[in-house]
Amino acid sequence: MLFTHEHDELRRTTERLIEEHVSPYLDEWEAAEIYPAHKVMKKFGEAGLLGITKPVEYGGMGLDFSFEMVFSEALGTIKANGVSTSIGVQSTMCTPALAKHGSDELKRNFLAPSIAGDLVGCIGVSEPSAGSDVSQAKTNARRDGDDYVINGSKMWITNGVQGDWICLLCNTDTDNGPHKNKSLIVVPLDTPGVSVSRKLDKLGLRCSDTAELFFDDVRVPVSNRIGEENRGFIYQMEQFQEERMFAIARGLSSLEQAINETIEYTGQRMVFGKPVLANQTVYHKLCEMQTEIECVRALLYTATEKYLNGEDVTKLASMGKYKIGRLAMMIPTECLQFWGGQGVMNENWISRCLRDMRVTAIGGGANEIMLEVIAKYMGIHPGKGE
Repeated sequence: MLFTHEHDELRRTTERLIEEHVSPYLDEWEAAEIYPAHKVMKKFGEAGLLGITKPVEYGGMGLDFSFEMVFSEALGTIKANGVSTSIGVQSTMCTPALAKHGSDELKRNFLAPSIAGDLVGCIGVSEPSAGSDVSQAKTNARRDGDDYVINGSKMWITNGVQGDWICLLCNTDTDNGPHKNKSLIVVPLDTPGVSVSRKLDKLGLRCSDTAELFFDDVRVPVSNRIGEENRGFIYQMEQFQEERMFAIARGLSSLEQAINETIEYTGQRMVFGKPVLANQTVYHKLCEMQTEIECVRALLYTATEKYLNGEDVTKLASMGKYKIGRLAMMIPTECLQFWGGQGVMNENWISRCLRDMRVTAIGGGANEIMLEVIAKYMGIHPGKGE
């Protein structure tokens, strides 16, 4: 994939914004276990970075998806994935379906202010008993005149505490399940009946607010539905492709940063009279890990080019998501080992990297689900013979 001067400028703009408005405060936000989402989103919104691919008439840049991938890679340089995850939810997870299928009124009321950074959005898919198995979601929206009445709950919702609205996947039909009975509905989180049960205590992503949300007879207009009724599952599968490519791009930068910082540290750390990095087993392992990263980056760029051409990239995005999930479990662990006792000290970023990256193999579709998707596209149908 060829990058232009415009791509480079967008990357530099993002990295400058991170350096000035994010990096100096990360330790403070991690300790507080929350970061000021509205304040940070506004900075990114003012720079135009929350609507890179979104329509110009709603405040977006109207650029192609390759620019979104450059932005996502730059977000990976943030040394706290809680922040980059929160921003990624806003840019590539809760807004794609709204931008593509939403009504003009819905886009003016929710997409435009989200692009500007005035509203913080969430994506509401996972439930306590329906994580990777999206089809089993139980939250329902019953039609009552010109309104939907929503009941149910959503779990592991990034931006759920500070958010202003949620792109909610609900069952809107009692028949045709589980794939043709769901809709995506925009629900303002200050609507009566919406409650935050609790801010979740997590292993990683400490500075992002992640919540369990309940919906008790929540009434919203039918006009808040995104696109056609009962096509929400399809719309969400489309959104997942952008989410998964975001996870790959962001993850590549985070893991590459872990390798580079490990090279710097082990080049200075003396053991038995020589730097740790001078040991062949150490630098061979680092070279192997960097090679794995470049392989996944090539896969991502291929998927991005095909996506730009309007091709179905489900298989490639799933392969990349699976592979970045595997590397997220391996690379921080291997790097931390070379830090010795310092690696388990919270004062060193490598320990945070290990905690933050672990969820990559789970969120946005667990590794096992990615393999099931890949098997389907390879024509493998377990248990059905040939």
